[in-house]
Amino acid sequence: MKLVFSLILISLFSFQINAQDSKHQILDKVSFADSLKSKEVLLIDVRRPEEFEAGKIEDAQNINVLAPESFNTEIEKLDKSKPVYIYCRSGNRSGKAAQIMQDAGFTKIYDLEGGYLNWTAEKQPED
Repeated sequence: MKLVFSLILISLFSFQINAQDSKHQILDKVSFADSLKSKEVLLIDVRRPEEFEAGKIEDAQNINVLAPESFNTEIEKLDKSKPVYIYCRSGNRSGKAAQIMQDAGFTKIYDLEGGYLNWTAEKQPED
């Protein structure tokens, strides 16, 4: 019984450490917009090209997370030391992209809460 209890505690402790190690933060759109004012950020739209062409956040580059080979190739070209701001349509794909980028060595990843739908839902913050 002590062995089972010990294994459970070790598992929970390991999970806690991994959760604290996460370099992926979700930002509300006001914080996201404020952060984009810095010239030292990378803004990546991880949606499909046709979604990107239909509407995007200014200065975003499109790297489609649903095309894994291309996505991995393109993110390897980016500066991993710069903050990366990512978004998709609603937040699901950008979460996946954030995990891939974290695994690839990016250390500062910020995800737009609610994605582009949230971004366009109301008037954006003024400069």
